[in-house]
Amino acid sequence: MPAPGKSRVNPADCDLRLAVVSDIHGNLPALRAVADDLARRGCDLVLDCGDLLSGPLWPAETLAWLRQRDWPTVAGNHERQLLACESRPGDRADMLAWQALSADALQWLRALPLQLRPLPGVLMFHGRPDSDVEYLLESVGADAGSLGARMADEPSVRERLRAAAPLPQLVLCGHSHQPRALRVDDTLIVNPGSVGLPAFDDDHGGYHRIENGSPHARYAVCERLRGRWNVALMAVDYAWEDSARQAESAGMPDWARWLRSGRA
Repeated sequence: MPAPGKSRVNPADCDLRLAVVSDIHGNLPALRAVADDLARRGCDLVLDCGDLLSGPLWPAETLAWLRQRDWPTVAGNHERQLLACESRPGDRADMLAWQALSADALQWLRALPLQLRPLPGVLMFHGRPDSDVEYLLESVGADAGSLGARMADEPSVRERLRAAAPLPQLVLCGHSHQPRALRVDDTLIVNPGSVGLPAFDDDHGGYHRIENGSPHARYAVCERLRGRWNVALMAVDYAWEDSARQAESAGMPDWARWLRSGRA
């Protein structure tokens, strides 16, 4: 048995360490805190599962920061909805982001793929392989308790992944803002949670609330150890009060409440 505090894992057994982020929603202070944290951990590559900008925070500044890093990134539902604001008004969060962006920034968003295989054996998308607005690891409905959403059972997840068969060793998703991991046979499925928005409510599929219970910025570190993937789900402290005040100044008190508390 190793001495107390000493890892069982030999660092030489780890041949790849990935950081996974998702659902930044224009929260630049949270993103910077996550970037500082993952840099200390020596990650080889950062992957982004979408929903970059939509919201009342710092969409243009966040996109400028991200474009300097050139992380492999897929589009989320809010990239699609934000771009649709060019032809018809969207919801307030998407409209605020769209109005803040230059033509060049919008063109960059249009070029994002829906799915990406950034490395052999790794697949990433935002929601599910066949939809950017459906959850992969959560189910919504009347049987899902007081919040209206619960963790999906394994048969449901298998069915939702049929469009991605045969499955690679590592599948990465976002959208639900819930940090979760599930192993299906030899595939590890990881949702890193949300960098920038720890709670929200929605009526897609039935009214439900998502909440992480604290305001921390979330991301994941995936390590390939002796040919198999492990994951650590991270929660990072940052100055969330600044983000909450920014939401209030934009006239979105619901976002301010979610950012301060992590509860919906």
